[in-house]
Order: sequence, then C-alpha cells, then structure tokens
Amino acid sequence: MIAHVIVVPKPVVNDPQGTTVRQGLRALGFAEVTDVRVGKYIEVTLDAASADEAHDRVEEMCRKLLANRVIEDFRFDLLPAAAEPKNRPALDRRRRREEEPA
Repeated sequence: MIAHVIVVPKPVVNDPQGTTVRQGLRALGFAEVTDVRVGKYIEVTLDAASADEAHDRVEEMCRKLLANRVIEDFRFDLLPAAAEPKNRPALDRRRRREEEPA
C-alpha cells in the first residue's frame, strides 16, 4: 500500500511561510488568494495484510512521528501499490515544461 500523507499547521497556529507565499501570490496579481497554509507531503510505502491494518499503522506513524500533534493536523489517503503510476507527470518538471504552450 502507498499512503499519501498531508501535514499542515493547525488553523490557530501562526504560519509565517504561508503568509509569505500569500503575499507573494497577491503581489503577482493573484488577488483572489485569501489564505495559504504551507505543510508537508509525505509518501509512505508499506506492506500490510489489509487496508484496515494499513490505515491503523499509518495513523500511528502520523501520531508518533510524521506530525507534531500540538501544532499540526494530518490526513492521508491509501492506495494499492499497483495503483501508483511508475512515473508521476505532475511532479516531473521536464515533462510539464514540454507540455506548456510556447
């Protein structure tokens, strides 16, 4: 199984990096941006006997290490390992540049 884990600062926690990104986006003309929260994206590949076991183990990983529960919230999705594409076009900068119109 593959877990896609998202960790973000809790809403009550100051996020100076998010504030800086929001200000930068607004300065670039994206006036519709009202808030930005900057967090972490983590992929975990694990062997598990069932989806329920994988869910429980990833939940435990998040609570014990991947997220600081005092200041961060987390969420995750589980996918079968076979569902994960071998290459990830969304993360491949070279391919994205080739697809952009000139």
